[in-house]
Amino acid sequence: MTDERAVKRAVKAASLGNAMEWFDFGIYAYLAGTIGRVFFPSGSDTAQLLSSFAAFAVAFLVRPLGGMVFGPMGDRIGRKKVLALTMILMAIGTAAIGMLPTYAAVGFWSPLLLLLFRLLQGFSTGGEYGGASTFIAEYAPDRRRGYFGSFLELGTLAGYTGAAGLVTALTAWLGTETMDAWGWRIPFLVAGPLGLVGIYLRLKLDDTPAYLKLEEGNAHVPEAADQVKSTARGDLAKIFRQHWRTLVLCICLVGAYNITDYMLLSYMPTYLSDELHYSETHGLLVLVATMVVLMLVINQVGRLNDRFGRKPLLMTGMLGFLVLSVPAFLLVRQGSLPAVSAGMLMLGLSLVCLLGTMSAALPAMFPTSVRYGSLSVGYNLATSLFGGTTPLVITALIGATGSDMMPAYYAMAAALVGVVAVACMKETAQQPLEGSPPSVQTEQEAAELVRSQTPTPRF
Repeated sequence: MTDERAVKRAVKAASLGNAMEWFDFGIYAYLAGTIGRVFFPSGSDTAQLLSSFAAFAVAFLVRPLGGMVFGPMGDRIGRKKVLALTMILMAIGTAAIGMLPTYAAVGFWSPLLLLLFRLLQGFSTGGEYGGASTFIAEYAPDRRRGYFGSFLELGTLAGYTGAAGLVTALTAWLGTETMDAWGWRIPFLVAGPLGLVGIYLRLKLDDTPAYLKLEEGNAHVPEAADQVKSTARGDLAKIFRQHWRTLVLCICLVGAYNITDYMLLSYMPTYLSDELHYSETHGLLVLVATMVVLMLVINQVGRLNDRFGRKPLLMTGMLGFLVLSVPAFLLVRQGSLPAVSAGMLMLGLSLVCLLGTMSAALPAMFPTSVRYGSLSVGYNLATSLFGGTTPLVITALIGATGSDMMPAYYAMAAALVGVVAVACMKETAQQPLEGSPPSVQTEQEAAELVRSQTPTPRF
């Protein structure tokens, strides 16, 4: 039986920590235009933007490395210690960017140092999602894993919303020239103290019941202990060898989900300002409003996937992007505030079906002994290949084709892969995590579970 107060504390710590992590990471995306002017001066606005998004994408190149380091470490020494460590590294990287000298001050060293600290951010993020989703999934009761898991992505949206809101307010207050001069530093410097709060929350928690149960069992079974210890020490070859089919499925799901996610939450303000000539402030305000709506409904999506299953909600989100991307971008291209808001909302409601479900569906794909490691590797490979490169790829496609509908076509291609992946995955709603005992919330639920597992007498 789960302790409801402990579950809520765990969900709060993981979600708030996740919010602060993605606040740090989102700041860069929303300051992409300013970063381009400050660190990559050139005669072309497109070249500046491509350079800025290339630095954005660089952080994703090391995410798989971070996943391969932090994931097996989390399986070996526990979830909470590694999650605290990733938080520390992210806070250091973000605050350091806020203190960097500009290109005008030190020339070539400025973008080089920016890339260095972006790599540190990306490395730390490699252990974040896999660990945080594993942490909540292993604390939550089987019948409410979707609901509690949805708070993780609520934290993601809150982090992005906070970053976008702060950048919007500063841009409106200070103006573009002052933001380029020194205002861009403020959001990065704010992230340091926020990171300390997240570290404190995570270190106060016990490790997950599923992990502690596994450790307790291994203490009495030396062979099992040796096996888990070997895997947790980083036997990545064994993970790839034994779980490669699930890893491929995970990469396809996460790749489709991340392309649509980063297209809407990271790239869209730049699209509105560069392609439709919205002011930077107006573009961010529309996105903030959209994310607030998603935050209001995401927990209901969690309840729905607990009741009806993970696959129906994931399929709804993928089909939404496949069918609605073109109509949504046609609305956005009209340029009026109602049309842009309606198009963004169409994409947002499709995305929230994925956001509210993935954090419960992905951890259930792997057994407890290798869950953190396997999920971190699969998630970060997909995010590195497809998520972080999304703004760069879309900007390049628009530049090559001259069509501002390329974001819609790119999202549709990703959604098509996602539809196939969802069709191939197993349904895991209301079922125990693989490698862990059933987890129930009440004595009545425990009694029902025992009765359902009691064999019917034959005579």
